[in-house]
Amino acid sequence: MAVSISVVLLLLILAVIFVRSGGLKISHALVCLLLGFYLAGTSIAPTISSGLTATADIVSGLRP
Repeated sequence: MAVSISVVLLLLILAVIFVRSGGLKISHALVCLLLGFYLAGTSIAPTISSGLTATADIVSGLRP
């Protein structure tokens, strides 16, 4: 568990750096993809999923 959290933090830091630098290249996209896969395997995945579901429910309930 400690190793996967370390990898997630490292990939998250790299993704933030890549986004801030302005250009998202193929290698950057692969790092972001790996971050997603590692996040899906951690204990925070259900929290992320429920947060995204709640956000989608709020957005779908908005009337223009």
